[in-house]
Amino acid sequence: MSIARPLIALSGLAVALVAFTPAAQAAAATSWGPYYAPGHAAKAAGSLTASGEDHADIPAADVVRIAGTVQDNTRSTATCGWAVFRVTYRDSSNNLPFMHHSFRDCSYGTPKRFSFSHHDVYQVELKVCAQPRSATKPSDTCLYAGTWKVLYLSK
Repeated sequence: MSIARPLIALSGLAVALVAFTPAAQAAAATSWGPYYAPGHAAKAAGSLTASGEDHADIPAADVVRIAGTVQDNTRSTATCGWAVFRVTYRDSSNNLPFMHHSFRDCSYGTPKRFSFSHHDVYQVELKVCAQPRSATKPSDTCLYAGTWKVLYLSK
């Protein structure tokens, strides 16, 4: 038996192990949703792709890309559907602050598309709300009542 066969087998094993590392798995897009506002007044669904996970002091993905739709399900012209994302990220001091990305749709039955990306992401959460059309940003009730849905958590 030549030494070439075991080396080929080992190189195949190395390729297989690389394919199953967390960073390689995280690069695949995962679907999320649909998630609904109370009473199904609004709906959001989409996909999330995390790439380049870093497991140094605080694990974080280098880039997270989120795309999807938000849809107002009320027939009222006075109400809009909101998809609110809370993105927790690692800053230059290794702290974990968060920021919100909000998208709204005020056209009944016609979903609005959105997409965004963020760097050094530790966690992404989602809330779906329905609020008056006059609201220019998500209300405190939307942000603080109920439970955030975890879409991504770096491991």
